[in-house]
Amino acid sequence: MAETVVFAVCAVGAVASGVMVFVVDSMARATFALLASFVLTGVAILLLGLSYLGVLVILMMVMEMMVMAVFMIMYMMNPAGLMPMTMVHNKVGSLAVAIGAFAVLATGVFLVPWPERGGTPPADPTLALGEAVMGEYMLVMMLVGLLLFATMVAATVLTTHRGRYDRYGDDLRRERPDDPIGGGLGR
Repeated sequence: MAETVVFAVCAVGAVASGVMVFVVDSMARATFALLASFVLTGVAILLLGLSYLGVLVILMMVMEMMVMAVFMIMYMMNPAGLMPMTMVHNKVGSLAVAIGAFAVLATGVFLVPWPERGGTPPADPTLALGEAVMGEYMLVMMLVGLLLFATMVAATVLTTHRGRYDRYGDDLRRERPDDPIGGGLGR
């Protein structure tokens, strides 16, 4: 009974925080609303007994949303993506597409015949899933992931020769910024 209640709370919370992505008025708030939706979805997946997928969803989404928040703080013109803005463009069209997609998917749930289970579950579902998804290339894909991450970090370091607050010095007490690039906000 407790699992059912927690699952229902997670399901409703995931949908509610997913809706909040389009209701809040800033990129940062939308990012954290999306993070909450994915974490609640991951907990619901854990309650279904799919521990590998549940943990994967939670870890992957936490890291992804944190990277997105960090990049917003570093590169957005408004302070950390907190300036009011709308998250929905073409509200009537997007609402029509959303309602249409929901109707098609909900109809498919009732009209498509669900497959019957064949055989028994594997002894190690995590290993079976990894082999089914990656096959013999699991180690290669892990290394490629590390290489892509290192490439992103290196590209960011190489493209920003100075930090966001270099113009004001380490203590940020300088009266006028020392901006080597003319025409910035400080001049």
